[in-house]
Amino acid sequence: MISNNAPRFWAVVPAAGVGKRMGADVPKQYLEVLGKPVLQHTLERLLSVEAFSGIAVALGHDDGYWPDLPCATHPKIRRAPGGKERADSVLSGLRSLENEADPDDWVLVHDAARPCLARTDVEKLMATLKDDPVGGILGLPVSDTLKSVEAGHITGTVDRGRVWRALTPQMFRYGLLRGALEAAAQNGWVVTDEASAIELKGLRPKLVEGRPDNLKITRPEDLPLAVFYMVSILSQEPGDAQLINPSENRE
Repeated sequence: MISNNAPRFWAVVPAAGVGKRMGADVPKQYLEVLGKPVLQHTLERLLSVEAFSGIAVALGHDDGYWPDLPCATHPKIRRAPGGKERADSVLSGLRSLENEADPDDWVLVHDAARPCLARTDVEKLMATLKDDPVGGILGLPVSDTLKSVEAGHITGTVDRGRVWRALTPQMFRYGLLRGALEAAAQNGWVVTDEASAIELKGLRPKLVEGRPDNLKITRPEDLPLAVFYMVSILSQEPGDAQLINPSENRE
């Protein structure tokens, strides 16, 4: 039953991956950037947005790093079991909210390995899509020339004017997104992001242009770039540089 109150905003962060391309001894979401694990930065960025009612973090069942994060005990954050694939983790995060979220509430899904998220981008996404019938995602126009390739040889040039990079957060109604991901799971459809699950329902998500520094850490060379971007973002939003651990005594 849909609430008569204004739709609320929730976040889901799939964080059960191991990041094989990083070649590190720990999952990439726990590598340190500016003295903090990547996941801590990511959650601090989301917690800086006051509109969120809660954040579900989907973690691997054997994740022993999570309890050491200061944000693990934050009252807005709850843990959900991670899945084999990203879509499985997102669906698990959505299910962990089922007793609190209404079908018409908004859910923003954000990659754990995107710690350089500007609060202004999240607020822009919320403001742009809050009355949209479908929802949408942050994206970035492609500036490079794109080539289609087969067996290492170029077969054509892609019209870059028709291509955008999909970023996160991706924002959809709770009921719509959960239903789309459940349908994809039941039918064995491969979905690499939330928008692709919505597209399979015949809907057309909206693109909202985001900042180019919304970096997804994937390879070792991304870490120094993340440091550069993070310093820049924190200088622009200095009030978000530190997250108070709610377990600490406050006077």
